[in-house]
Amino acid sequence: MTTPTALIPAQAAARLDDYTVIDVRTPGEYASGHLPGAHNIPLDHLHTALPALKAAAARGALLMVCASGNRSTTACTQLAAADIPATTLTGGTTAWAGEGHTLHHPDNATDVWPMERQVRLAAGSLVVLGLAAGTRWRPARWLSAAIGGGLIFSAATNTCGMAAALAKLPHNQPRTTDLDATLQALQD
Repeated sequence: MTTPTALIPAQAAARLDDYTVIDVRTPGEYASGHLPGAHNIPLDHLHTALPALKAAAARGALLMVCASGNRSTTACTQLAAADIPATTLTGGTTAWAGEGHTLHHPDNATDVWPMERQVRLAAGSLVVLGLAAGTRWRPARWLSAAIGGGLIFSAATNTCGMAAALAKLPHNQPRTTDLDATLQALQD
């Protein structure tokens, strides 16, 4: 098992052509802007892509990317367990764009909110729903407490169960043809 390595955006930009860039965000997040030349393989589909990623890694280095670096680090760990070396982009596309590097925006992209924004909307809505319903039925306030507790746990563990659940929604899933085409391109 190999140990995942990390690059800061300036290092990655200087050597971007040396990498096969894999964006592990949802298709909607990917469409909202990604590193030039990046292939989209959502994190929850990574196991399906292992043979294609192994073939791509045999030809050159893999650079895993997400919004903040958390999911790409998870992807690197999963790939390392399969003996596929990969590097993560520290700070993800947020840090990349923050340093002034360009993001590619496909012409036919639909506007899907970034996962963090989707989580904020869902969490905020559930808190308000729990408080509003709690005016009529007091136990409904526990919904707000549960969401608050979940947010604290999310911050403490640097994971997000709500994001994992929202990633399963249809607008966050790749079309089968898109994923198949990406996997084929990585095998060639």
